[in-house]
Amino acid sequence: MRQFPRQFRLPDLTAITGSVCELKSNPHIHEANNSSEAWFKSIGAYHGENLKRFLSHRFDLFAELSFPDAGQHHLETCIEFFFWAFSFDDLSDEGELQAKPEEHEIGVKLCMSILYDQVPKRTGFPYARMLEHIWRRLKETATPAVCERFAKTAVEWFDGQLQQGSNRKMGHMPTIEEFIPMRRATIGGGMVEAMIQYSLDIDLPDFVFEHPVIRAMSDATNDLMTWPNDLCSFNKEQADGDYQNLVFVVMEEKDLGLQDAVDHVIYMLSNRVAEYVALKQKLPSFGPQVDKELARYLKALEHFVQGTVVWYYSPRYFRDIDVSDKKDMVIPVFQK
Repeated sequence: MRQFPRQFRLPDLTAITGSVCELKSNPHIHEANNSSEAWFKSIGAYHGENLKRFLSHRFDLFAELSFPDAGQHHLETCIEFFFWAFSFDDLSDEGELQAKPEEHEIGVKLCMSILYDQVPKRTGFPYARMLEHIWRRLKETATPAVCERFAKTAVEWFDGQLQQGSNRKMGHMPTIEEFIPMRRATIGGGMVEAMIQYSLDIDLPDFVFEHPVIRAMSDATNDLMTWPNDLCSFNKEQADGDYQNLVFVVMEEKDLGLQDAVDHVIYMLSNRVAEYVALKQKLPSFGPQVDKELARYLKALEHFVQGTVVWYYSPRYFRDIDVSDKKDMVIPVFQK
């Protein structure tokens, strides 16, 4: 991989995805976040400065923009889902399990026990306790199909994390073709889709999600979330010595410098937006009732995409950089 320059340019990614995805806010965010933040603090996964730093990442803003039409109770569950997913992800990405995939696997098995065992293993592992709470709330109102989808895609997320951890430990750099489907898993796109259904009590039959156009749209929206994440997070990750990121995969495979790799991923993103628009034109009809629910689901999915990309411009990835003007930002490469 080539040596990094001192800085790089990044255009406004929210403008690229915003050409097809609408931004909207949830009016219940303050009440919901107060309740969810108190719950998260009671779990004890973080303390002191670590807790303060984690909460500074503004998961409340993320939920406000990503689940804009959810009621307060459902929005609380969505915020708590973010707390669990990001804290568990950080545990493997930059925490005590980053270089210990074997111990990470033990944590994964404890979480899977919550989802699949009739009598889950009792544990003080805070991330399993968080998931147990979220799983219980999910099952209160979500359909069995949504719950099954959440559990199945959680396993895919766990597997993707373990594979990424193994790649990181072995220093293995996958190809672009290998990386993209793995990255869809590690961002938790399938769980997100289940949470979107839960947030609005959407009930869609399985055959809808099995249709090739809907599956292709799911892959596209996953990429519209994931590739901007990699563009915004690679600076933080390279400073942490983590190169499991699409920008670095492109640098390695195409033998490009950092700016050219960033530009190439932006080109890929713009093309992906165009492909998503083309897929929407091919949307099949499943009958009036199903079509109505599907339209609600797809609009909510687009809300999630745009809310996610806007949230990426946060201290979590940009530290103290002023991101108020996103157009053609010049960003210093962080020191390790």
